[in-house]
Amino acid sequence: MIGGMKETQQMLDYCGQHNIVSEVEVIPIQKINEAFERMLKQDVKYRFVIDMTSLK
Repeated sequence: MIGGMKETQQMLDYCGQHNIVSEVEVIPIQKINEAFERMLKQDVKYRFVIDMTSLK
């Protein structure tokens, strides 16, 4: 069990109070294949986040 809405909100509140943030690498959608290849090579330090404004 991972918890419900109440537990999720408590966790987010705790993170906000203690300045706990996630580290991500923002990539444009055009680099999705490169990101996938990097994942396969285990060359990823942070979680990938796709910049949706790069969709055209």
